[in-house]
Amino acid sequence: MRVNRDGLLAKLDQLGIQTSTVDHPPLHTVEESQHLRGDIPGAHTKNLFVKDRKDRYFLLVVEEMATVDLKTVHQLIGASGKVSFGKPEALLELLGVVPGAVCVFGAINDDNNKVTVVLDSSLMESTIINAHPLTNEATTSIGKNDLLAFLAAVDHPPLVLKITG
Repeated sequence: MRVNRDGLLAKLDQLGIQTSTVDHPPLHTVEESQHLRGDIPGAHTKNLFVKDRKDRYFLLVVEEMATVDLKTVHQLIGASGKVSFGKPEALLELLGVVPGAVCVFGAINDDNNKVTVVLDSSLMESTIINAHPLTNEATTSIGKNDLLAFLAAVDHPPLVLKITG
């Protein structure tokens, strides 16, 4: 059964992780996010759901304005050959989200550990990280150490690597 926003926030509360969530109109792009989110402090994320040629999936989580070279990132993350974007059906099946709502919190829905979470080391220099809480109609702020604790609690300890230019 897929965890939704309420289930996610309940899990974070159960883990003793403090967050704050701001509701807003649905956001589909970084540009929309920058215009509509208001003044939410911290780093804002962009997420890339990709797969390699052996159908191994990766969730690349970077700062919203960062660039990822999809032609070479496979060498950094341990993928088998170049990566391509995962299909929306796989995104929904594995992380329980649809395009436009891809987020690091989707790891809570990957019960079979098919997705490797990769956090960009530049993003992790920020004290507060902002991500969608499984819906693009809100932004949740979480401390970087709490994000790492959450990922460990849902059995997805991330790779923290420099994957952006």
